[in-house]
Amino acid sequence: MNETLTMLRGAAGRTSKLVTEIGEDEFPLPTPCADYDVKALINHLEWGATLFESLAQDGEFLPEKEYTGDFPDRVERMLAVWARPESWEGVSQGLGLPKSVLANMALTDLVAHGWDLARATGRTYEVEEETAAALLAFAEQMAPTGRERGAFGPEVSVPEGAPALDRFLGVIGRDPAWKP
Repeated sequence: MNETLTMLRGAAGRTSKLVTEIGEDEFPLPTPCADYDVKALINHLEWGATLFESLAQDGEFLPEKEYTGDFPDRVERMLAVWARPESWEGVSQGLGLPKSVLANMALTDLVAHGWDLARATGRTYEVEEETAAALLAFAEQMAPTGRERGAFGPEVSVPEGAPALDRFLGVIGRDPAWKP
């Protein structure tokens, strides 16, 4: 729990900072996540933070709502829930997955979409090697299910010696060399 929670906090902080730096003039920009422009992707992150907060508390699978511009607040509420030991116990009622898997899904969402936003807006997005390696291992394990459920795209070939973050991105269907 503690290791993943530490990674979640780092990813949440980085992604939150990035989201607050993005101006409304950047909202229409395309992202590596082909279904979303910048504004829609921030909206998706808002939903994800609320969803993972709910699921950690045995709540429901919530529908996505319209953009509100409050991602930093939502992600803080999500982190507060994951800081409770009981949030890591058992299986989520709303999704039927072990809660430790949900925490890793939240981490995947924060890092992948943080990277998407950074790439779309010409900013950098640094991830600790330990976090990137954990994400790579999780993505490799979850790839078939992730693709089946539409969460991951087709794998993008990335050289074996590439950094763990690039290999993680390739596994989930992102091209690490993507440019707008």
